[in-house]
Amino acid sequence: MTAVTIHASTVAIEGRAVMIAGPSGAGKSDLALRLIDRGAMLVSDDYTIVTARDGRLWSSAPATIAGMIEVRGVGIVDLPAAPPTPVALIVRLGADVPRLPDPRTRMIEGVAIAEIVLEPFAASTPIRIELALQKGLPA
Repeated sequence: MTAVTIHASTVAIEGRAVMIAGPSGAGKSDLALRLIDRGAMLVSDDYTIVTARDGRLWSSAPATIAGMIEVRGVGIVDLPAAPPTPVALIVRLGADVPRLPDPRTRMIEGVAIAEIVLEPFAASTPIRIELALQKGLPA
């Protein structure tokens, strides 16, 4: 069992973790907040610990930031936090979103995780994430 820290905000949707990756200021926390507003639970904001165990990748928050999210213009806000959750999808934030993307995966600690690229601030991005999970993108 190995663990690494990834620069990503993570939410749990129906027991599956979605890691939102991108550089500082890219909109990770904002997108996580919009997903939480749609029923997701916060796993971790900005940094996520991922642990490879039994062929799966599990996400959790560092103890120092568990249950907290930074809301730009408001400050640090306490929220209920999900327990360690298996990672199902990585959303890489970017402006160059392919119209009909080829399936892609990202290897983390020897585990392949489905990855998609989405615009962080588009109104439909939270729904696109939910549809990607429903579609069951190959991992």
